[in-house]
Amino acid sequence: MERAELKRVERIINRELSERFAAGAVQHATLLGPGDDPQIEPGQLMVRVFVPPPAEPGNDEQALAAWQDAHRTAMESFRRELSLRLPAARLLEFTFTDPGADTPRITMPDDGTLGAEQLSGREIVTKALALLRANYVFPALAEQAAVAVEARLEAGQYDELDEIALAELVTEHLREVCDDKHLAVRLGGHGPGPGGPGPGGPGPGPGGPRQRPGSRIMQRALDPDNPANHEARRLAMRQMGRLDNFGIHRVERLPGNVGYLDVRRVPDPANAGPAITAAMELVAGTHALIIDLRGNHGGSPDGVVFWCSYLVPERPATHLNDIFHADTGETTQFWALPYVPGTRYLDRPVFVLTSSRTFSGGEDFCYTLQALGRAQVIGETTGGGAHPTRGFPISAAVHIAIPFARSINPVTGTNWQGTGVVPDIAVPEAQAYDTAYALALRHVLAMEDLVPPVADEARDALAALPSPGEPAH
Repeated sequence: MERAELKRVERIINRELSERFAAGAVQHATLLGPGDDPQIEPGQLMVRVFVPPPAEPGNDEQALAAWQDAHRTAMESFRRELSLRLPAARLLEFTFTDPGADTPRITMPDDGTLGAEQLSGREIVTKALALLRANYVFPALAEQAAVAVEARLEAGQYDELDEIALAELVTEHLREVCDDKHLAVRLGGHGPGPGGPGPGGPGPGPGGPRQRPGSRIMQRALDPDNPANHEARRLAMRQMGRLDNFGIHRVERLPGNVGYLDVRRVPDPANAGPAITAAMELVAGTHALIIDLRGNHGGSPDGVVFWCSYLVPERPATHLNDIFHADTGETTQFWALPYVPGTRYLDRPVFVLTSSRTFSGGEDFCYTLQALGRAQVIGETTGGGAHPTRGFPISAAVHIAIPFARSINPVTGTNWQGTGVVPDIAVPEAQAYDTAYALALRHVLAMEDLVPPVADEARDALAALPSPGEPAH
């Protein structure tokens, strides 16, 4: 199990933890795999939960015992949830932060009593293939992939595999045929809901907080029989989105009056709109803008529209993207908004940074601006995932993420599926920032009405950048 996948599941666990324990009762949980702890065997995971340290040092055992007495019901409930939704987490441990060899621990192993409630590996594969055939954006390719996996199933290649190994192997075999990085069998019984070209399905790295398995808040929000479905989902997404500032990790005015935005994901503007507006307002007075998408793994197509709307004029209206839905044959058009809160960023250069890890909605963001001629893309060719994806539960422990639609750019008539977004200036990821900053500073220094303090800043900043071939900052 790759580290990125461990971190994704770890975020799910921490949301569930916050649901089952009173505020302040626990600090956080970490998910450990083989090699992280001698107790963990191949195919197993351990969830280690850190509880607040004792008020008086030197009394750790008594303090942990008292904590256990106060939270026994929540511990047992959490253990049951892990047994159902993450069977590979055979060990659950409670301890204090930074445990040493002598730090007391409470260990709750999975007793296996809920095993009968899990599907067998054969049943998981069979159900995954049925969902693939019914929902994949390219039916003929789905059939070809399903037939190939069925042959492996009959040959016994998936027998006696734990959930981790099974999910990884079936995903590998599906992608051998479909070459689609959004398509994956993953841990967690509830996949993400409908999404645009964002990480509704898995990408090469972790996505930000979206609809993820394991959270009771999100399960309520996803319940189709829940009359408050939409509002519950919106509030849950907003609650989780605040934890990482809706993917906006950094907003800065760089020396030389160059704006810089580090955007790690693209959430729905219904929740993230005020944060996006605030970020754009903070860079509104700059002479050039760098948008760093090197760590962006996707999000909502409406989020891409909201961001891009700040970078194009109100009139004439700008056609940004189309999404063709294979199940209905309908095409949804996405146009820049006629109104955005705050100030549009117009008539100034925009530079977008990419890496091979930029994926899905992050690719939509840079591909759209590149196709419009609104931004220069600098860095590496991106991951190549253009298919909107939704998750379908297979069991309490596993779901499959299936691309159900495809993007069609109105300028190019195609998308970045499989090819990635090819940068205008190809440089290694680590050099993308310095390359873009140097271009931005040269633009600033070429301005006719540049005031002296900014000119001095720009000259000093440009001189401090490494020359081509030197190590990047």
